[in-house]
Amino acid sequence: GLAPRDVTPEATRAVLDREAPGLVELVRRETAKVEPRAGLSRAVAGARGKTLVINLPGRPKAVREALDVLLPLLPHAVAEVSKE
Repeated sequence: GLAPRDVTPEATRAVLDREAPGLVELVRRETAKVEPRAGLSRAVAGARGKTLVINLPGRPKAVREALDVLLPLLPHAVAEVSKE
């Protein structure tokens, strides 16, 4: 979020090799339909080596909503990141 103590996006960017902004853009767009505050998210997603990294919200309900959007994409995303 926008709180000064939330440095998760900056910390995540510092370790990523490649960003995947489409993942979090999709989450923001879809979750904003049920939670307008989703637009305040600064979440980041991407790959470090063969590992997919995705920032999720802090509230359990928001995590469930985000995962509802992400889960259909994860098998393909993980397969892509894992390629040689």
